[in-house]
Amino acid sequence: MDGILPVYKEVGMTSHDVVFKLRKILHMKKIGHAGTLDPSVDGVLPVALGRATKTIEFLQESGKIYTGEVTFGFATTTEDLDGEVVEERPLSQPFTTSEITAAMAALTGEIIQIPPMFSAVKVNGKRLYEYARAGETVERPERQATIYRFERTSEPVFDAATGTQKFTFEAEVSKGTYIRTLAVDLGKQLGVPAVMSQLTRQKAGGYTLDQAHSLREIAELMTENGNVDEWLQPLGSAVAHYPHVEISTEQWLTVKNGIGLPKDVLVPVTDKIVVTYQGDVKSVFEWREDRQQYRPFRTFSIE
Repeated sequence: MDGILPVYKEVGMTSHDVVFKLRKILHMKKIGHAGTLDPSVDGVLPVALGRATKTIEFLQESGKIYTGEVTFGFATTTEDLDGEVVEERPLSQPFTTSEITAAMAALTGEIIQIPPMFSAVKVNGKRLYEYARAGETVERPERQATIYRFERTSEPVFDAATGTQKFTFEAEVSKGTYIRTLAVDLGKQLGVPAVMSQLTRQKAGGYTLDQAHSLREIAELMTENGNVDEWLQPLGSAVAHYPHVEISTEQWLTVKNGIGLPKDVLVPVTDKIVVTYQGDVKSVFEWREDRQQYRPFRTFSIE
């Protein structure tokens, strides 16, 4: 089986758990996921099967859409509800919707984030969560992220007894964005501690939650049909955001041997193009300024 299988990852599982279980369900080893989801987060997880594992880097390039909940009034070690509470500052009165909306608007566009200590970012060869679990802290690198949209989707609810206020949101973000940190930074905009109290990934790699299937559903279909072909997205869907160029038989005979393509195959020149032959996606070519031609970047098939 070759293609992309959008999987619904449930709360309580790691992304690695999904891949491990799928290998058993589908009876195949060549499987990889695009875009890790924390155990406490549910949502769509694009999983590449067979030849499509070569598209994972392209799947990870696309932006993502999340829905979730922010809570003001306390902060945790992990920036979500999985960690220990490290700061409590009960609100004496709620923020107005206009105050919250203005703070969210200030975090829209190009922003700089500092990844949470409980994250997989590497510093000096070790992942941040390894330092965090050992009780160590290190200087964390700044990362640029793009927040295309960060909108409130419910009226804020204030709990006078606990001094907390919460509301739901929808965010469309670039790759590499930490939504947990976005929630914390929103609290900083308003001068209070905050956490991401719930999160669901609605879209990733170009695939939406309504296209995703649970492991139970996948196992049932596999038992019935012996395959999951009807739910597989074609390999080409992972690179649909690049210009596609259909080449001739003569060009294919040279391209399959690693020969480049002149820029006149596409005007204007773009960073990458998808080369197709007889309607089948064959490879991704990258523009090389030094050679003034497109060169093979990632090949999916030479047949």
